[in-house]
This record gives sequence, C-alpha cells and structure tokens, in this order.
Amino acid sequence: QVHLVESGGGSVQAGDALRLSCTISGYTSINSCVAWFRQAPGKEREAVAAIDTDDNPAYVESVTGRFTISKDGAKTTLSLQMNSLKPEDTATYYCAAGNLYSLRVSEYLYWGQGTQVTVYS
Repeated sequence: QVHLVESGGGSVQAGDALRLSCTISGYTSINSCVAWFRQAPGKEREAVAAIDTDDNPAYVESVTGRFTISKDGAKTTLSLQMNSLKPEDTATYYCAAGNLYSLRVSEYLYWGQGTQVTVYS
C-alpha cells in the first residue's frame, strides 16, 4: 500500500523560508514521478513543482527561482525548499506520486494528507 506523509508546514512571515518533506513508502514503480501541489481555500488544487526519475525538476512560474524540489538518494523522501515566501503562497501543500512527469493534478495516483503553510504579510 502506498503512503505519502508530508511534514514541515507552519506559519511564517513574508520573506521567510520553510522546508517541506514527504516520506514515500510502498511505491516502487520505476517510472514514478513525484510532485508538490497546493490548494488555497476556495481555490482549485494547483501544481507547484514536479521531479522525474532522472531528477529533472519543473516549476510553475509563480514559484520559479524561489522554490526547489528535490529527492533523497534513496528516492523515499521528497522535499520542497521554499524561500522568499509570500502571502499568496498560503495553502495546504500536498505531495503526490504518479507514473507520468506532469504538472497536472489528474496524472497523479497517490496523495498525501497535506500540510498547512501560512505566510503573514
């Protein structure tokens, strides 16, 4: 059974940094890709960043240059380093795993429970 568990969320001031982690277990597909998404109240879930099996990252424009997605060597922990946080980054952040390298919500099969990030101005 696949499990994804996020951690590292919190409340910070604008300009601060946070690092999110996602522990992945039970998912061993050689074609697996993992990603971070976020969802703010009243809004649709949106992509933040994805990383493929060769550690190639992709970012949405709003976080490019501020966020960095990475995996550990064993590919069991996914991280999201978030720098220069803005109030508009406030959302619940989810990690997800799937078989395709994509920034589309619909392409991902497995999801974590989410971790809250709140950025105050």
